[in-house]
Amino acid sequence: MDLSVAVWQKSSRSSDNGGQCVEVAANLMGVVAVRDSKDPDGPKLLFTPAGWRFFVGGVKAGDFDGLY
Repeated sequence: MDLSVAVWQKSSRSSDNGGQCVEVAANLMGVVAVRDSKDPDGPKLLFTPAGWRFFVGGVKAGDFDGLY
């Protein structure tokens, strides 16, 4: 998938202190892309919009706590 037109937005929970930084591009047709802002040329995760909502809901509910 061509992500050259992706408009990346840093998560409001990310900071500039070198910690965990996530960027999301939601301007793409039918997909939400996610990347590590410290490695913008590295791998990206791609979600369907419904999959992204499901994932974010799980994060907010704590479904993934303790998995890392």
